[in-house]
Formats: sequence, structure tokens, C-alpha cells
Amino acid sequence: MRRGIAVSLILLALAACSESGFSGDGEMATLGGVRESGNSVEIDDLARFAVDEHNKKENAVLEFARVVKAKEQVVAGTLHHLTLEVIDAGSKKLYEAKVWVKPWLNFKELQEFNHLPHFTSSDLGACQGEPAGGWKEVPAHDPEVQIAADHAVKSIQQRSNSLAPYILQEIVHAKAEVNEGLAKFDILLNVKRGNKEEKYKVLVHKNNEGSFHLNHMEHHQD
Repeated sequence: MRRGIAVSLILLALAACSESGFSGDGEMATLGGVRESGNSVEIDDLARFAVDEHNKKENAVLEFARVVKAKEQVVAGTLHHLTLEVIDAGSKKLYEAKVWVKPWLNFKELQEFNHLPHFTSSDLGACQGEPAGGWKEVPAHDPEVQIAADHAVKSIQQRSNSLAPYILQEIVHAKAEVNEGLAKFDILLNVKRGNKEEKYKVLVHKNNEGSFHLNHMEHHQD
């Protein structure tokens, strides 16, 4: 009997700790740091939920394409930070969404849904006093670089006579340049085709409408 009462008290204490994630004005208080979370069916479902909720609130017609990046943060439940690729009037665009989930209450809420701007000169360091234009090193994990790389691999597959699929293994390094609204990505890719690994040097352009085009590709020898 006493053990049962003790367990009940512990459960009540845990519930109180969960609810203490709220600040005085009703918003969430940060309890934990943001960490990477792998893509999964659950993450895809949360991303689709975010797009659907945004469409309802804004009377929009965005179409979910894929999850580019996913992170999570422990709050009173879990706050999912999602970078999404969506289709808007035929063009691919990036959005950043935050979805708050409390599984024990069957609670799910879209907190934020913001459009990520296209690559700009500021992204490439011009805002730090460097002259606009010119090639700049950019992180391989940047969402725009990842989309450009994925597009390049798909284009390589389409232009190939190989029945084996090309699979992106690694973005070895990437550079980008913005000139009059046109973003250019110079990327070295490590891809796998069957049991064979190959490196490709590709040049991908992104126009003002957000469409990507593989402008040049060549095998790269180490």
C-alpha cells in the first residue's frame, strides 16, 4: 500500500515538472538544448501536419515535399525544429517550422512557420565587409547546398544509362556565388552506384524562381 502511494507521488511530481515548462505568460520555457534528430515516418508526419496547419491558418496551398533537416528540443514535451522543402505554385521553397508535441496529452501544435529566404550575398559573407559576388566556401550541411546536391544526383541519374541508382554519400565541399539574383553552387560530390563509389564535380544554378538546374558535371579524380 505504502509503495503504491509512493509511486503515485512520484508520478504526480513528474507531471508537475512537465507542466513547469511554461513561463508566466503561458509560453514554453526552454529546458534543454537543441539536438539533431534523424528523419523518420514520425518526423514526416509532423512536417505534413505543419504544412496543413499553415495552409488552414493562411488559406495557403503549399504542398509538402520533404524534410531537409530535423532537430528537437526538450521542453514541456518536445519542440521539433524542422526545415522543410515545399512546393508553392510549382516552385520549390524552404520553410522553417516548429511543432510542439506532448504525447501524454495527445497534444500537437504548430508554433512557427517561416519562409527561409533565397541564398543572398549576405549569406556568402558580404555582410561582413567582403565585396559582393565571388565564390565563397559554404557549409556542406546548408539546406540550399543539400537541395542543389540532391538535384545534381537526380540529374546525373537521368543522364546515365546505368540501371543502378546513384546515391549521394557525401558532400565533400561546396562553394557558392550570388550574382544578380542567380545563385551558383560548385560542389564536389561523393556518390555510390552499386558497389562503386565515384566523385563528381558539379555546377548547379538556382534562378530567381527557386528552380535548380545542373549546368555542368564531370568525374573528379583524386
